[in-house]
Amino acid sequence: MKSTIYIEYYGKQVEQASLVKEAKSIWTKSGKKASDLKSLDLYIKPEENTAYYVFNEDESGSFVIED
Repeated sequence: MKSTIYIEYYGKQVEQASLVKEAKSIWTKSGKKASDLKSLDLYIKPEENTAYYVFNEDESGSFVIED
């Protein structure tokens, strides 16, 4: 089964996969190997236009949700 999750708010539409891709990009741009990323939790706050992430149940941060 293939599934796609979209988040819609304030006239915007963001696909779950693009948020996961952005978070993974942050991980690898920090010099870490993709294979070292064991878990990713994403929390979406549409009212702030922000996605908050937690890598490996330890490191956290956020990024602005792009159109």
